[in-house]
Amino acid sequence: MKELLKLQDVRFELMDTVIFEKVNASVQQGEVIGIIGKNGAGKSTLLRLIAGELEPSTGDIHWLQPNIDTVFVEQETETHSFSEVTASESALLKKWHVPEHDFPLLSGGEKLKARLSAGLSRNAQLLLLDEPTNHLDSDSIRLLLAQIRKYPGTIIMVSHNRHFLDAVATKIWSLENHKLIEHIGNYTSYTEARQQKRLTQQREYDKQQKMVERIESQMDVLTSWSHKAHDESTTQEGYKEHYRMKAKRMDKQVKSKQKRLEKELDKIHAEAPEPEYEVSFSMNATHKTGKHFLEVRDLSKAFGGKLLFKKVNFVILHGEKVAIEGANGSGKTTLLKILLGQEPAEGSVWLSPSASIGYLTQEVFDLPLEKTPGELFYKETFIARGKVQNLMKHLGFTAAQWKEPIGAMSMGERIKCKLMVYILEERDALILDEPTNHLDLPSRKQLEETLAQYTGTMLVVSHDQAFRERTTTSKLVIADHRIEKQLDAPAPERDENEELLMRLETERQEVLGKLSFMTAKDKDYAALDQRFIELTQEINRLKS
Repeated sequence: MKELLKLQDVRFELMDTVIFEKVNASVQQGEVIGIIGKNGAGKSTLLRLIAGELEPSTGDIHWLQPNIDTVFVEQETETHSFSEVTASESALLKKWHVPEHDFPLLSGGEKLKARLSAGLSRNAQLLLLDEPTNHLDSDSIRLLLAQIRKYPGTIIMVSHNRHFLDAVATKIWSLENHKLIEHIGNYTSYTEARQQKRLTQQREYDKQQKMVERIESQMDVLTSWSHKAHDESTTQEGYKEHYRMKAKRMDKQVKSKQKRLEKELDKIHAEAPEPEYEVSFSMNATHKTGKHFLEVRDLSKAFGGKLLFKKVNFVILHGEKVAIEGANGSGKTTLLKILLGQEPAEGSVWLSPSASIGYLTQEVFDLPLEKTPGELFYKETFIARGKVQNLMKHLGFTAAQWKEPIGAMSMGERIKCKLMVYILEERDALILDEPTNHLDLPSRKQLEETLAQYTGTMLVVSHDQAFRERTTTSKLVIADHRIEKQLDAPAPERDENEELLMRLETERQEVLGKLSFMTAKDKDYAALDQRFIELTQEINRLKS
């Protein structure tokens, strides 16, 4: 394979904050590279550097092939033009059922598919994709997978979708602690290698600490003897010279032990693994039971000449957690706006006037981008301000970001700012439109756990099936111009392949747990290590 470009000691700073530094990596022709990392790690920034939209603070992006045609599909844009649609682009738009007009009126999924169609149809040598699965339903993701697998050029993408990365990525770039880690393989391969590396690093560090404790214990004894010898050299009449010589010998032994310790530490130089990045927050609500939260009667809506649904009736009680499901363009976001009185429709909607509702839109441009979090969440008292700053810390923000404009934040960090409003205000009801879009994996996991424990009423639009299953108990399904409410939707039954995968994964974790407390010299280490490799191969075979 030809090498297209190299990143050489690339460093990027934004407002005196180091985003990443000492980045070294290469891009080979035909690779599909997945960039991963927490919100704000610099994933989109790295794409923009490669696209030429930004310049490195220091270092170099060295192009090894001349005049490489590059296309960049951003994760969110406010505008898009259909004025010069090519034949191949039009064919993709038809496959994705996206109308070639009125971009502002399209759903979030349709807007993304329009931009993806424009980018993919160019057949550029280098295609840069920023969060290409956000907003997409399962059918659209399958079509995107097919397009990427047959794409003739090289692709570099940012994604938080683990399954998508496993299906297409041939290399992973992970941005961690301002550095880039390059790994050949897909996402699962990278996480397994990373876990094994952390376990090895932890074992080496623990071994070093035990050695330090042993030598320091010996030094404490010798130091104690030395102090005693020095004391005796000044108090024992007639034997002062004897004890003075004894004290000097003890001093030499302490210095010898100290040098030995320093040499051993220089030889091993093991550092403890960096703590895993974690996100922590909760949401509280006043739980109201036995009363209607929402009543919909004979609701009909046509949008842009397209009928979405007709004569719809349903009721939602206080405390219900309802998923709204449907294909891209079926009217999920439109339904939310109708329920909140932001969009006209035929029929009647009654929404409890006593409910305090938080509405999280999927937009990332509806925040005051010129403001800082300190201005957006202005609090008069030191205690109240400390509460907000503590929440920001638990959401993964740095202290410096309190005074930085929201416009400088990543898309995921903007979503977190919007979530903060409802975390702080403790609303009775939440209406959430694609709340996991742009969020990093730890944030998604914490949001999932938080919403599962939330006691208020919730309506949520999400294409993430696992997220819906864990956070909601019923659903409104939009299909064939109808909206059908299904209560207590059972989790789908696992097939034999999924059951086997679960058993193998459980065994693999048990083996990994045992290995973490052993070294290569232990009697059972080789057998367990071989079993870990066999289990990993079998799991990868079943997943493929």
